[in-house]
Amino acid sequence: MKLSRVSSLLIRGRRVYRAAGSVCGEPIRDEAVLKNNYSVSAVKDSTALLNRNHGEPSQVVQLESLVLPQMGPESVLVKMLAAPINPSDLNMIQGTYAILPELPAVGGNEGVGQVVEVGDKVKTLKVGDWVIPRDAGIGTWRTAAVLKADDLVTLPKDIPVLSAATLGVNPCTAFRMLTDFEELKPGDTVIQNAANSGVGQAVIQIAAAKGIQTINVVRDRPDLRQLSDRLTALGATHVITEETLRRPEMKELFKSCPRPKLALNGVGGKSATELLRHLQSGGSMVTYGGMARQPVTVPVSALIFKDVKIRGFWVTQWKRDNKHDEDALRNMLDELCVLIRAGKLSAPACAEVCLQDFRKALENAMKPYVSTKQVFVM
Repeated sequence: MKLSRVSSLLIRGRRVYRAAGSVCGEPIRDEAVLKNNYSVSAVKDSTALLNRNHGEPSQVVQLESLVLPQMGPESVLVKMLAAPINPSDLNMIQGTYAILPELPAVGGNEGVGQVVEVGDKVKTLKVGDWVIPRDAGIGTWRTAAVLKADDLVTLPKDIPVLSAATLGVNPCTAFRMLTDFEELKPGDTVIQNAANSGVGQAVIQIAAAKGIQTINVVRDRPDLRQLSDRLTALGATHVITEETLRRPEMKELFKSCPRPKLALNGVGGKSATELLRHLQSGGSMVTYGGMARQPVTVPVSALIFKDVKIRGFWVTQWKRDNKHDEDALRNMLDELCVLIRAGKLSAPACAEVCLQDFRKALENAMKPYVSTKQVFVM
């Protein structure tokens, strides 16, 4: 095994400690977790993916060795287990996102790690805990990091590593949008575009668990049947293409389910306008992404005659607004973990890659029509 997989094997002398998780697709047993008397004196650096300039991710991101800072009394040493590539991560590297960390910056806003040492004043975390970031900007594409304990929140270790690694952004976004904008009851309908995205797959599963029907819009593609079957297996009620969304046969669809109270827009442009057309009067369209890079155009008739509500959602802002409400985030994560344990919420289809293969992973993450999420495993 190569030494660059430092977050999977922490070596001190001749003793090797393994942390729960996986090493480039190879499972590591949970019973071999770090011991409470673990010393980190041998762990002085971290292998990380960082960018010193903004630009095309596959060109500006570099794999480097970083010296870890000294542990403080309120700090913890975290060994990362897995961290996905999300669109927001790519936008940060490109310099187009709403928040940009100071350069040079370690990439990644999401992921799960394991605590291997705690500072003297840390009371909320212990060695062996699984943790995820509370907020964006920590930089998760690295093998190890010294972080403030208050910037982390624990997750149970009885859920899959990939589910833990991908829990903090997309499922939380889906959960909040299904909860905070319309009072949805079993039998109600939600319509969404970008249904094959990470958020879209989470919306399908959470809605199905609550008895809510979903109309899921995807772009036409060669493997449309396979994609439709996969989304249906997750719990999608209907899977249609953008072209079908504009056709008269939508009237036939609404004979089998009520018009949606809620529309979730991750695309923008004409797709968002078409979602609005199918909302019931007084319904809400919530925009959380803009993959088409086109503005949302709202017909005057939708505002006057249907009194639709146009809202936006950014999970980072929600977390910041609720920073001092410990129960808000904790309760949401607990509810999502209940669904995971029950087999009702799974991680999106993931491709597990090593940090060394980052260029290929970044290129794959930017390809169109790809539903598989690239996840670095350390």
